[in-house]
Amino acid sequence: MRASRLVSILLLLQTRGRMSGQELARELDVSVRTIYRDVESLSTSGVPIYADRGPTGGFQLLDGYRTRLTGLTPQEAESLFLAGIPGPAADLGLGQVLSAAQLKLKAALPADLRERAGRIGERFHLDAPGWWQDEERPPFLAIVADAVWNERMIEIRYQRWGGEVTRKLAPLGIVLKGGAWYLVASAEGQIRTYRTIRIMTLEPLDETFERPPDFDLASYWQEWGNEFQQRLYQQEAVVRFSPAGIEIVSYLMEPYLQRVVLGHVVSSDPDGWYTVLLPVQSNRHALRVLLPFGAEIEVLSPPELREMMRENAEALARRHQPVSAGTTETEP
Repeated sequence: MRASRLVSILLLLQTRGRMSGQELARELDVSVRTIYRDVESLSTSGVPIYADRGPTGGFQLLDGYRTRLTGLTPQEAESLFLAGIPGPAADLGLGQVLSAAQLKLKAALPADLRERAGRIGERFHLDAPGWWQDEERPPFLAIVADAVWNERMIEIRYQRWGGEVTRKLAPLGIVLKGGAWYLVASAEGQIRTYRTIRIMTLEPLDETFERPPDFDLASYWQEWGNEFQQRLYQQEAVVRFSPAGIEIVSYLMEPYLQRVVLGHVVSSDPDGWYTVLLPVQSNRHALRVLLPFGAEIEVLSPPELREMMRENAEALARRHQPVSAGTTETEP
């Protein structure tokens, strides 16, 4: 643990320059006294580290000193190469940059760690899209990424469900979710989410913007995702699932509905059937979700959905009546 902390101090000073004892202690979650002891140990071992006193003082490495990362453990060296995701990095226009950075990192590693780190690409591969989904490749993604990085305004023509709109945006971040790319941006003082594949035209502007200091992309995305699901599922249906129906929930339902069905059982019958209060977007959405279960479910309410299920079941039964000998067509 201490050896790892010594390397962390060395790398922090190498990358950030002068840092006070308080800053190092806060970064590494230890006491200032521990930092002083660690700095003394580094200095004793030959690391050219010195301290400047005073309000603006701190610890600093001698100009030109560079470590070759010999303090990395094998697991740390390997994990660094998991951080680079070749496919998404290339989509963002950073493929060559990522490759160059990995080459430099490999060159800085000792031979034994370099060999172990090289195994990552041979044994782990990320395929972001889910099954039966194509990976999106938005035509303007690299330009969007550049605008996000350089805090530059953009103007887009965007295809919404209700039609096309033109927006002037301050792009704050990009999210890859299930193979789909999303842009998080500020528009007219409100932070909104845009699916980048629906950007029809994009014009980078000369105007820059100041990024909100308190904006956290990961926190925003988590909160937005939860609110998005709640907005989608504003209706409810009462549905009974047979034991066999419960077993196939994970195959036929999206993750959000899986969690609801498996975690919010209202009651169970003596025959093993479970009654669930199921959130749905609409009756038509519920019909599409529930029909694949066949006879393993029963809709109790709303009455309109129950009637839609009955009508579809009857139509399916008529369509699959036994075909008479010599008949080659079924009734429409």
